[in-house]
Amino acid sequence: MSGRADSDPDAEISEMAEMTEARRARWAATGAGALLALAGLAASVLRLGAPVSALVPAAYAGGAGVCALAGVLGSRGRTRRALWLLVGGVMVMALGDHFD
Repeated sequence: MSGRADSDPDAEISEMAEMTEARRARWAATGAGALLALAGLAASVLRLGAPVSALVPAAYAGGAGVCALAGVLGSRGRTRRALWLLVGGVMVMALGDHFD
């Protein structure tokens, strides 16, 4: 709301809706990154005690790191890059699960 008398109210409402969508996308990317990072770290810790290859906990920890980075990027508004990093982090964790 710029306070100008000649501004279009519909355009201002549309702009506010776009800002709300962007804010929602940032929160979603940040939350998903944090949740997946915690899940990857928990899986890595659980696999450390199991008699498995060292690649398994390393893959889970690496994927968790990538997801944590995605959460940071998402909080800074880089939601598209954050989404791709989330996909990559989950794929690395899935690779660790494949070695299990």
